[in-house]
Amino acid sequence: MSSRGLPPFEHVVEEYGDDVWRFSVSQVGRDRADDVFQETMLAALAAFPSLRDPNAIRSWLFRIAARKAVDLFRARARVAVPVAEPDPGAHHGAELPDEALWTRVRALPDKQRQAVALRFVLDLKYTEVAAAMEISTEAARRNVFEGLRALRRCMTGGDDAS
Repeated sequence: MSSRGLPPFEHVVEEYGDDVWRFSVSQVGRDRADDVFQETMLAALAAFPSLRDPNAIRSWLFRIAARKAVDLFRARARVAVPVAEPDPGAHHGAELPDEALWTRVRALPDKQRQAVALRFVLDLKYTEVAAAMEISTEAARRNVFEGLRALRRCMTGGDDAS
């Protein structure tokens, strides 16, 4: 531990790395999660010496990861990806239910996507979701609620009257 109570950064990666990676997968998918994870850890390493509260390390890492995921979405939106001929059979195979669900989660607005992932992938309490997102607990609950409502609508193909 440092004089300010911060553990060595290697211990931070060991303790929280798996959760940050799983959160990254929930935000951007497996194929891009490594990029988000690496960008998160690089940014965290650079900013780590200035972290003031050693008890906030976990939520601090999730905030960085959430921002890196948003950055990735924004960067992808700006880049045109040329394709040859589309594969006519590419969409005929059945998707795994979990992959279909997480594809829909990744399509949610940023705050809803982050809140749903923090709540259900990492099993955080609403107060922890709020801390990770730097919002109130009520706003965290609302983002989870709205995200789940949108997912229900999408999965059932209709309006959700709840």
